[in-house]
Amino acid sequence: MDASNQTLTPVESQRLAFERGRYTRPTFLVQLALVAILIACPLMFQSFRVMDVVVKIMIFAVAVASYDIIIGYTGIISFAHGMFFGLGAYAVGLVAYYSGSPHYYHILLGLLLAVAMAMVLAVVIAFFSLRVKAIFFAMMTLAVAEFAHILGYQWSSLTMGEDGVSFKMPGIMNVNWADGTILGIPLNGRLVTYYVILVISVLLFIGIVRFVRSPVGRVLKSIRDNEQRATALGYRIFRYRMLSTVFGSTIAAICGGLFAMWLNYVNPDTVLGIPLMLNILLMVIVGGLGTIYGGIVGAAFINIAETWLPDLQKVASKLFPGNEVMQRLTERWVLYFGILYVLVVLFFPKGVMGSLRDMATRRKAQAMRRD
Repeated sequence: MDASNQTLTPVESQRLAFERGRYTRPTFLVQLALVAILIACPLMFQSFRVMDVVVKIMIFAVAVASYDIIIGYTGIISFAHGMFFGLGAYAVGLVAYYSGSPHYYHILLGLLLAVAMAMVLAVVIAFFSLRVKAIFFAMMTLAVAEFAHILGYQWSSLTMGEDGVSFKMPGIMNVNWADGTILGIPLNGRLVTYYVILVISVLLFIGIVRFVRSPVGRVLKSIRDNEQRATALGYRIFRYRMLSTVFGSTIAAICGGLFAMWLNYVNPDTVLGIPLMLNILLMVIVGGLGTIYGGIVGAAFINIAETWLPDLQKVASKLFPGNEVMQRLTERWVLYFGILYVLVVLFFPKGVMGSLRDMATRRKAQAMRRD
């Protein structure tokens, strides 16, 4: 062993070994393959429905990962994460709408405004709410989220109330823009917006992973696992929790802005309603708390199920024409969605990625004992 390596702490040695083998690990190859699939998806499937599902998976995978920082890595139960998502969506939507004829800098301005408002609001909420414990903090964040939902309805002079805000994207991101084909693929505004969202989503996800693997991320995990010991070591728990809340909420606001860019429409029920928060919570649970990458699995599970399970009725009408019993059974797609969710929880009690991680850890431990 080199003399320089002998002076390293165990954590530094582990980090050095990880850095050396980063680009040869199977997980890195899987990540590259996933990005390649996302790049090729609109080229292989020229269906707007498929593209729509994939975009929502990308956006919500990042939003869920940002929520996982708060609930999975820091142990804070917050019901206001969907509110920050909606705040980002409205920031982009309103700036584009009131600009009349939006330009690219209007979209950038909307995203920057979303980041600024999310940071300020997250600091205020964290400053007052993190001083209470457990269920009391969760109830306070739920009250704030519900207030934002009501405000979205009542402040109709700004948000257009329940009618929502429809707007157009600028330049080559506009849905009406088209300019021939590339390799037989129509080049249009939807395709350009897809790749813009893909690039931003990948960069945000990389930032989340780097945050979790940083010294700050390790402190957050220590606070979650043993708050008293972390306090005894001299860490200021309140500051780290606030940092976690602000970082996760800011990422969620950016995701909301991306969501608005894709839909070209926002309204209170779509981006501020409690169902959105419940969906994010379900995605975290399905993917696995404290895994980050579980957000991808959870987002894919929920979005694919919500998109294609309602089609069971059409399938049944073709396979069993005139069969009223089958028609009525296939109408209950929400029931089947619930059954799927129960099965995932039963077979993957710590979420898909969490359970797979535990299985890999046990196999590694058994291999080490055999050696």
